[in-house]
Amino acid sequence: MKRILNNAVSLIVVMIVLLLIIPLNTFFLDVMIILNIAVSMVILLVSMNIKEPLEFSIFPSLLLITTLFRIGINVSSTRSILGNSGTAGAVIRAMGDFVLQGNVVVGVVIFLIIVLVQFLVITKGAERVAEVAARFTLDAMPGKQMAIDADLGSGLINEQEAKERRHKIQKEADFYGSMDGATKIVKGDATMSLIITAVNFIGGCIIGMVQGGMDFTEVLSVYAIATVGDGLVSQIPALLISTATGMIVTRAVAEDSLNVDVTKQFLAQPRAMMIAGGVLAILLFVPGMPKFQLAVVSGVLLIGGWQLSRRMEEMSIPAQAQGGAAGISEAEQMQAAEEESFKDINSVYSLISVEPIEMEFGYSLIPLVDEASGGKMIDRIVIFRRQYAQEMGLVIPSIRLRDSSSLNTNQYVIKIKGEEVAKGEILVDYYLALEPPNLEKEIDGIDTIEPAYGIPSKWITVDKKEMAEIYGYTVIDPLSVMLTHLSETVKKHAHELLNRQEVVRLIDNMKQQSPELVDELIPALISYGNFQKILTNLLKEGIPIKDMETIMETIVDSAMTVKDLDTITENIRVALKRTITRKFCEGGSMKVVTLDAELEKNIVTSLTAGERGMYLALSPDVMQNVITQLADEVKKFHELAQTPLILTSQVVRVHFYRLVEQFYPDVHVLSFNEISNNIQIQAIGNITL
Repeated sequence: MKRILNNAVSLIVVMIVLLLIIPLNTFFLDVMIILNIAVSMVILLVSMNIKEPLEFSIFPSLLLITTLFRIGINVSSTRSILGNSGTAGAVIRAMGDFVLQGNVVVGVVIFLIIVLVQFLVITKGAERVAEVAARFTLDAMPGKQMAIDADLGSGLINEQEAKERRHKIQKEADFYGSMDGATKIVKGDATMSLIITAVNFIGGCIIGMVQGGMDFTEVLSVYAIATVGDGLVSQIPALLISTATGMIVTRAVAEDSLNVDVTKQFLAQPRAMMIAGGVLAILLFVPGMPKFQLAVVSGVLLIGGWQLSRRMEEMSIPAQAQGGAAGISEAEQMQAAEEESFKDINSVYSLISVEPIEMEFGYSLIPLVDEASGGKMIDRIVIFRRQYAQEMGLVIPSIRLRDSSSLNTNQYVIKIKGEEVAKGEILVDYYLALEPPNLEKEIDGIDTIEPAYGIPSKWITVDKKEMAEIYGYTVIDPLSVMLTHLSETVKKHAHELLNRQEVVRLIDNMKQQSPELVDELIPALISYGNFQKILTNLLKEGIPIKDMETIMETIVDSAMTVKDLDTITENIRVALKRTITRKFCEGGSMKVVTLDAELEKNIVTSLTAGERGMYLALSPDVMQNVITQLADEVKKFHELAQTPLILTSQVVRVHFYRLVEQFYPDVHVLSFNEISNNIQIQAIGNITL
């Protein structure tokens, strides 16, 4: 039984479809017509008693089902009218006799009036309201999202309440979008009813006169009753449903049910009632007007408005006194709460905290991020964080996603510790086509630059995607473009995200594996701060810190005799040579640019001791010469689509890296000791003195 109830709607829809095929006798046809009227009445009453449209969120689907139900009844009744000489059940005959009253013209006119009122007034108005409501609801989504973020940030709501409010906003947008389409169904239903009525009447006349041998008067009497009755039993439920549609889409600012709102708001305006009563009293002096009816209605309005006005005045006096006291009390409470808030230092510190990573979006990019709209951004970020942790040994902090009204609709901004570090622009309905090195044929599109790697690209429409791939372009969807930019930006600034708290977590995790090693290292040989600096140096140059045991063992071995952190870092890099080789080697070979022996000798002689250790003091001419040559060598790597690598001796590696990173932060500097012996090194350039 429970399984049947769970699938009741599906069974009903199947039965409705069968009405279009299987003939019904008049008894069951009467049952279906009565049921149709009853369901329509229930839907109208429900729409009048809800407080907000989302309480009746199934209405668009219900509208489709009821419309299909009416069409099924129409088909069955048409089959019965044309096949049984105008006999289509007691309900249709009774309705036709009641409306026609022996006059076919009057009945047809009344029927046409009902249809036209539904079609031109109620349905058309509801369609326009639904269209505007859908548009304004979608336009208001970013502002509502910002309000939720503001309330969440100020502590007025918690994360669960914010999630519920965001879900409600999304449901409103989906509901009004569905209603915009559902009103088209109502409009089509009204048009179809006119066509069915005409078909019944014309078909009945042809069948009666040609096949039945009736004269025109008899045909008109028999088939007019059936046609008008059939049209009315179809149009009355349709009119109720159309009215319910209008009720639903116009309940945007309702506070309670329609009955309560109408009563409350009308009774709140006694002056309007008294003025209306006065105008009706003046009409008593117009000759020919019905005096009794006007006097009764005018008196009711005047007396009712006067009584309501007196009651409101009596209630306002104590309310004003209480309101004044309450206002003073509330103001005092707010002032006291504000003073108390300032006394609590934690409430002030909460205002100056910054997020490690933030990403802000323009309005058009919200569907890519919002899970309720099918956005996959959050899932992709989770995958990226897991992959980065597995590869580099660092857990990226949570990324705060939020919309921003200060950005253009297609823009996004990436922030690290509250400051903007990258920006991009996405066209949601387009694909990004990356130009190949050897472009055979160009495709039409909007020229742009790929934000993560700076590759010349084009935004192309969906229909040009296959052609672009044939021409050799690499085609990427908008979400992947944005996520790639985010991941590359995070990788570039990963060393800034390694704070002291994360270092403590890494050490605590290592204690579970090698507690003796951790106890020997920290704090006996090195402090937490210096250990953080070493890990930061490695991450800054893209060296994974996943092999924490090797890193700690190397520090233990080095710290006995060496105190310089740069030297310890270089020793760690040598210990991690397999990791470094794997990261920068492609296909068993490594293309590099080397330094001339004279240049390395000049660098060694230019090393100067300072307060913070050794630093490079090259002459401006030599520095300019090196940077100029490096620019030409980097172009070779770009043509090969490979990461620029410079190979030096271990002594000068770190100093040369600090020189070139100011001009080319994407260039990696390696030493010969950091590369495994089984790797073939291919020098594609040489920087000389």
